[in-house]
Amino acid sequence: MIELTLAEIARPMADDCRERIALVSGEQRTPYAELDEHANQVANGLMALGCVDQERIAILDHNSDHFYELWLGAARANLVATPLNARLSAREVAQVLADCRPRVLFVGEEFVALIDQVRPALGFIERVVVLGEDYLAWRDAQPASSGLATMDLDDACLQIYTSGTTGVPKGVQLTSRSILSASLCAPVTGELSPCNPIDAHSVVLLCLPHAHVAGSLLGIFGLARGARLVIARHFVPEQMLDIIEREQVTLTLMVPVMVRGLMEAMARTGRACASLKTIIYGAAPMAASLLQEAMQALPHSGFGQIYGLTETSGPIAYLTPADHQRIAMGDSALALSCGRATAGVELQVIDVCGHVLPAGDVGEIICRSSQVMPGYWQRHEETQEVIREGWFHTGDMGYLDAQGYLYIYDRKRDMIISGGENVYPAEVENVLYSHPAVLDVAVIGVPDEQWGEAVKAVAILKPGASLSEEELIAHARGKVAGFKLPKTVEFVAELPRNATGKVLRRLIREPYWRNQGRGVA
Repeated sequence: MIELTLAEIARPMADDCRERIALVSGEQRTPYAELDEHANQVANGLMALGCVDQERIAILDHNSDHFYELWLGAARANLVATPLNARLSAREVAQVLADCRPRVLFVGEEFVALIDQVRPALGFIERVVVLGEDYLAWRDAQPASSGLATMDLDDACLQIYTSGTTGVPKGVQLTSRSILSASLCAPVTGELSPCNPIDAHSVVLLCLPHAHVAGSLLGIFGLARGARLVIARHFVPEQMLDIIEREQVTLTLMVPVMVRGLMEAMARTGRACASLKTIIYGAAPMAASLLQEAMQALPHSGFGQIYGLTETSGPIAYLTPADHQRIAMGDSALALSCGRATAGVELQVIDVCGHVLPAGDVGEIICRSSQVMPGYWQRHEETQEVIREGWFHTGDMGYLDAQGYLYIYDRKRDMIISGGENVYPAEVENVLYSHPAVLDVAVIGVPDEQWGEAVKAVAILKPGASLSEEELIAHARGKVAGFKLPKTVEFVAELPRNATGKVLRRLIREPYWRNQGRGVA
């Protein structure tokens, strides 16, 4: 049962274990009592700026300890924290800000110039607070009193933007109920949850961006259980080794490309990460060969894979360390699974008519859980498309076996996941199509050993036009985030289409994924 709202996270520890360290960021170490006080100051400061219930505040920065005091402070003023992906272009940042229309924007010093580029279009922002001395002066000038606004379990407290199939970002609203259901703050023994290893003795390394649901929520899960959070501003493998050894990190969450980087750094330096008891990975499945290498390189670590979406507050299926031991013993089929439904989650696979399919039959994966978002911000019709009769339709295709293990087969939608980042083809295609030499173009994901999937463009040139791969990629650079840029371009005479003229990306992808064992990375 969920008893706390997000606004109350850190308070119990601040009362009972005031000097226990909550956050480590570089040389800065913040006890729970200090985090609690800073969150109150943020809340009072935001209300003094005129923010009212359920308004959005926006945060554009790389990872830092300030994120959690901003998020908790916003919740205590009954506001909605909206972290922005630090890898977005200026145009994309302006697009997201125009959608959530925050009164206050907190921006890292590295992003001030980017905001200055689009400032004329952001007239709704009344105050920009630069995270650094400006922020500290503003925060510390506020009272630390705790008589603040009231947040209900079903009030939104976090809004994370995820691209849509049209390339237009949608704000996923998450509530205390959905977020803390995922964390299982009071777990029952035997329940399946990736959070089970986290307790007050845990040291959790956060190296995924806070603008990703996994990056932000793992921190909240840790704070809810009294753990110590160690925050990496950037993922640099050798620095991760330093942090893991210095702080005696016990658990972390990475995308597979990060696991590879960590292993390569270990091999170069001869270091062992002996304190690391649990490595959870997600956002993309790990190649079976990489998983075997990782389990051999880190024999003292238990591995777990999560599957979930921003709309489901993170994990809805979990492949446990015990499952990974079965893989290590030769169960190669299980290596293609992303696990069984986590506690409080129902999974089904349905056909195009909505009928539940038997074990082994491929269809669309749907789930029902209190973890599911209440809806997209100001997108009622799109919310109704994905939440029907209490079931969230993931848009992913897969099947359940007789033991309840979920296997992802392909995506109903055409999203690409490259290095843990979501890329929607339509957005990239729109930019590439704007080149005067391009007649038509399709963007697909192809297998990539390092990134899971790499973005590839398949283009048709206008008659008589000449264009190189490098020139087309250069045309897109700066118009979309770097991770969305095509890694390769292939020029063809035609693209496969259906009877209505729609490009069939599935047929374009098919040759690249043949013999891969699954339809996505």
